[in-house]
Amino acid sequence: MSSRPQRPLVLIPARLASTRLPNKPLADIHGAPMIVHVWRRAMEAELGPVVVAAGEQAIVDAVVAAGGRAVLTPSDLPSGSDRIWSALTRIDPDGRHDAIVNVQGDLPTIARETIRASLLPLDDGRVDIATLAVEIVRAEEHVNPNVVKAVVSMRDPARRVGRALYFTRATAPTGDGPRYHHIGLYTYRRAALERFVNLPPSPLERQERLEQLRALEADMRIDVAIVDAVPLGVDTPDDLARARTLLTPVTSKPGR
Repeated sequence: MSSRPQRPLVLIPARLASTRLPNKPLADIHGAPMIVHVWRRAMEAELGPVVVAAGEQAIVDAVVAAGGRAVLTPSDLPSGSDRIWSALTRIDPDGRHDAIVNVQGDLPTIARETIRASLLPLDDGRVDIATLAVEIVRAEEHVNPNVVKAVVSMRDPARRVGRALYFTRATAPTGDGPRYHHIGLYTYRRAALERFVNLPPSPLERQERLEQLRALEADMRIDVAIVDAVPLGVDTPDDLARARTLLTPVTSKPGR
């Protein structure tokens, strides 16, 4: 019997503080703020309600003006996972939603199929957290420390789902065989998210600067769905220009 959650909620954390691209969530793409495009992509996935967890009122105002829903959270929260937990406790205190899909607020071109794939690993009731990865095909990514590698035991290659053994900025695993580029989109069972945000930062998390290692060090299980492409993350003006090229006024209409 499938243990996949039945009432997921999509939360999109967003805040204005960004050193490389100031006010990033409000950056204009074809007449709409970037955060609105991300909200539209999440709506197109049709997984459940979509709410932006905003660090500033200006983000709330932009989303509401576009017809979306947003909740204001404290601006000084240390991470996106803390922000979505803060939002969740405000909008769903009774625990109606049994899973939380955390879509990063800087992915305006992400495909609906990519978001939807993040629920697949939760068919297994032993899995606490689901995430995504893409097989690396570009030689330079194998050794690039900015490309986080998911070390995955592919026990179910037909479903393209495996168990995460580790995440690292190093080139791993060694030897012949595939390596996987981790995509920082997570789906948590509700209880797993609550446990995760109440854990202290772990030694390997600090060493690798990878928050998900906190969960592995606490014996939480993370499984990985393999998808076909890494979505464009907008971190710089060049990334923003590329997003404007990839998104046209036609494709930026909200899904309903």
